[in-house]
Amino acid sequence: MADNELGVFPRAQKGAVTPGEVRPTVRALLERLDPTPAVVVDRVGDVLAHTRGYARLAGPLGLLEGRPPNLSRYVFTDKRARRAFPEWGRLADHRAKDLRAAVALGDPRAVALAEELSSNAGVGFSGRYQAWPAMPARTGVERWAHPEAGELLLAYESLDLADGDERRLIVYLPADDATSAALDRLT
Repeated sequence: MADNELGVFPRAQKGAVTPGEVRPTVRALLERLDPTPAVVVDRVGDVLAHTRGYARLAGPLGLLEGRPPNLSRYVFTDKRARRAFPEWGRLADHRAKDLRAAVALGDPRAVALAEELSSNAGVGFSGRYQAWPAMPARTGVERWAHPEAGELLLAYESLDLADGDERRLIVYLPADDATSAALDRLT
């Protein structure tokens, strides 16, 4: 499977801020997981790679439009996010916690993103960011409103990858029979 089929984003031109590369073994793991929706993100929420199943799930929502796509930026600045996630407030709390944890580690990209979101998203971001000193959950259930598949209830597991850049593999699984059938049709 070619990188662009897997959803591995090309490195930006020299001088641009770029996320790290995805190890070949992680790419192979994504290939084995497909068509299960799965995504690799770094500590600031940049999407580094994903399965085709994730592209079919997240693409129609606009989540993969940035270069690189960023989960926090999407949640707080894209108007489609509130429609895409009926429990948007819970997801926004989670993304704010994630970013705050990255800032606490001294990541300059996280600091820049937090400043950007404070400016562009206002209190919708900054209020949550200031209120959440705790670490974010790494497992749970999210409700998605997909334009083609309808309402989906997705259980997720977030697995830390062994590297120095705090990358995570997030795998989405159906949390009920209706979602299982919808994902089968979608992927």
